[in-house]
Amino acid sequence: MKNIKAYAHCDGPCGIYDPSSARIAGEAVVSMTNKMLGLKCPEVENADAMASYLNTMGRYTTIKEEEAQRCKDELLILWTDYFKPQHLESFPDLHEIFWNAAKLCSSCKVEVSVQHCGELMEAIEKIHNIFWSTKNREVAWYTAG
Repeated sequence: MKNIKAYAHCDGPCGIYDPSSARIAGEAVVSMTNKMLGLKCPEVENADAMASYLNTMGRYTTIKEEEAQRCKDELLILWTDYFKPQHLESFPDLHEIFWNAAKLCSSCKVEVSVQHCGELMEAIEKIHNIFWSTKNREVAWYTAG
């Protein structure tokens, strides 16, 4: 049997990488964080209103944490599968940028912090710009929100 090497971020060597999936997940984290902070807590004595509030807060929290993990997963795929040693020559702080972005994803999971959400989006934008420069392409940064 002949040994065959495949290089890909999934089981099929598609060679498709794009930081947009991390951006979309990051934007969802921002959105859920803002919704959580905007949700008004009712009077504790109002059982129906409190149940509704807790249900909504729980849903927002779950989505925020899932999207923060999705963002982290997408960033780690780029970091570990797409970027190669030659990219470090042009971007010597590449590992630090990704490490900090992954840590911000974790912070956004466990906190409700507009500041950390903003820092995460800034990190994703930086990664977006680095990624597309490695492909010698100019792809404008934008957000859906």
